Amino acid sequence: MPIEKYDGSTDPEEHLNVFLMQVTLSTQDDSTLCRIFPTSLKGRALSWFTRLPNSSIDLFSELVSQFTLQFATSKPYKTTSLALARIRQEKKESLRSFMDRFNKIIMEIGDLNPAVAMDRPNTSLRPRPFVNSLCKKSAGDMNDLQRRAEKYMQMKELVETRNQARAEEGYNRRESGREPMKKGNTEQSSTQPPRGPRYAAYTPLNASRAKVMEQALASEILIMP
Repeated sequence: MPIEKYDGSTDPEEHLNVFLMQVTLSTQDDSTLCRIFPTSLKGRALSWFTRLPNSSIDLFSELVSQFTLQFATSKPYKTTSLALARIRQEKKESLRSFMDRFNKIIMEIGDLNPAVAMDRPNTSLRPRPFVNSLCKKSAGDMNDLQRRAEKYMQMKELVETRNQARAEEGYNRRESGREPMKKGNTEQSSTQPPRGPRYAAYTPLNASRAKVMEQALASEILIMP
C-alpha cells in the first residue's frame, strides 16, 4: 500500500507512524530506513531534506528527531482535560447532542484520566433524569456511562415521538369534526344588506313610483347611497 507523501503541512508524528508501520514490515535496517524515508516526502518537506548537509545523519533516530523538530509547528492543537471543564449542556440541547460533543472531546484528549471523564457529566449536564441516575449510582466505567446514556436518549426520543403522534392525531380529529362552511350563504350575507320584513299585501300607490321616490328624497325620508 503506497504511503501518502508528507508536504510539511500536517502532523509529522502521524506521518512517521504510518511510515514505520508499513516500511518495518519489510525491513528494520537503520540505513535502509534513512534511504527510504525521503521517498515519502514532497513539497517543502522534501526541500528541507535535500538541504541537509552531507553525512550529517548517522542514525534513523537522528533523522526522526530533526524531522519532528523542523515541522513541530504543523502539529495540530492538542486538546487537554481543560476542554472538559468548559463543556456545558445548553438550555435546549438534547442529551444526544451533548454526548456527541462530550465523546468528541474525549477522543481528542490523548492522556485523559477515565475517572475525570466519568465525573464530568454530573456537573456538565442540566438537572434531568439521567443526571439523577448518575447521582444515585455512579457509572462503573466509560462503557457503562455510554450504555446508560444511550438508554436515556432512546427513552427521551420515544416519548417525543409518541407526543408528536398524539398531537397530530388530535389535530386530525379536530379538523374532521369541523362542519364545512357554506360558501353561497357567506357570499350573500357579505354582499347584500339585511332586508326588512315582508308582508302579504301592501297599500296601493296613488302616484307613480318616480313621484313617490322624488318626494321621499325631498323630505329626506330616504337618503341616496
